[in-house]
Parts: sequence; C-alpha cells; structure tokens
Amino acid sequence: MEDWEEKWVSCNIAFHQEQGHQLLEKHLDTFLNGKSGLSIFFSLCGKAVEMRWFADLGHSVAGVEISELGIQEFFTEKNLSYSEEPIAEIPGAKVFKSSSGNISLYCCSIFDLSRVNIGKFDTIWDRGALVTVNPGDQECYVDMLSLTRKGFHYLTSVVSYDPTKHAGSPFYIPDTEINKLFGTKCDINCLEKVDAFEK
Repeated sequence: MEDWEEKWVSCNIAFHQEQGHQLLEKHLDTFLNGKSGLSIFFSLCGKAVEMRWFADLGHSVAGVEISELGIQEFFTEKNLSYSEEPIAEIPGAKVFKSSSGNISLYCCSIFDLSRVNIGKFDTIWDRGALVTVNPGDQECYVDMLSLTRKGFHYLTSVVSYDPTKHAGSPFYIPDTEINKLFGTKCDINCLEKVDAFEK
C-alpha cells in the first residue's frame, strides 16, 4: 500500500486513463444491462473519469482508494464540490462525498471496507484492481462480491503475458484462475480480447 501511495505522490500514474477505458465504453450497454439508477462500485478507483460519467447518467457511484491524493484530484479535476468525514469503524479512514450526493469515495484499504455498511451494488467496474492485488490476496479481494445485489454485473479487465518475463504488477491471471476465483459466484463471459500493443 505504501508503494501505491508513493506512485500518487510522485505522479507515477501512467495507469490512469484521462479519456476513460475504451473497452468499458465499448461494452457499456452490456455493463449497464439497459438499466438506469444503478449503484456502481469502483474497486481501487484512483481518479477514474468513468465515475463522473456514471454519476452524470443518473447512477450512484461508490469507490475505494487508499490514496487520499487520488480522491482529492478526482473531485478537483472534475470541478465537483465535496465534503469529507472520518469513518468511525476504520481508524484513519475517510469518506469523501460529492455535494450532489451521488458519489462517495472511501479512502481506506479495500480489505477494511467490509467493516463499514456501504450498501449493496448492482455493478462493479474493476479496471485494474484484480491484477494489482498481490496473488496471495486475490481470494480475499474477490470476497468484495459480498457487496453486490443478486443479479449483479462485474466487469474486469485483465492482462495476459508471459509471466516468466515480467513479475507483475499487473499480475498475470490466466483463465483457469479467473474460473477458480469467480466460477462459483458468477457466470463468466469473455467480452473481448485485444492486443494492448495495437491500441
């Protein structure tokens, strides 16, 4: 977690996508399943621009991010006024809420979030959280699906590469591991495979 926070302090955030994630935009109809007024959760949200997209579409958004700087930059860059308050259940943690009330970002470890009643979610967008979490913690990470309502959608983007040439992060998660982590909790569908070097 200290390494992650240091990335924000040193502006080493090449993972951030100013225009949003192309594959999320491309598969937006599948992700939203034709529904309005959804509760959408962003795991390890950083300052993802998509949070503003969904809020502007009338959905409610919650996210979790360990870096307070990342959360503050989100609100500042999107010109959103916000308030912050401590989270009593997690020492040192805070929640940042937009003045409009439809965006709540929790500044704490995702592994501590279960100690707070933040409600249930219809959809989860995981742009890079699963592949960032240390492999030994991935099963605990997947336990966040307890935050979902029946019939939820969970969309994640993972990477494939030769793990003997790169140690991660992002960590390589083969299809067999995806099935092991999610197979008893979800119906799994691959929406698309793309060559990231051609993007």
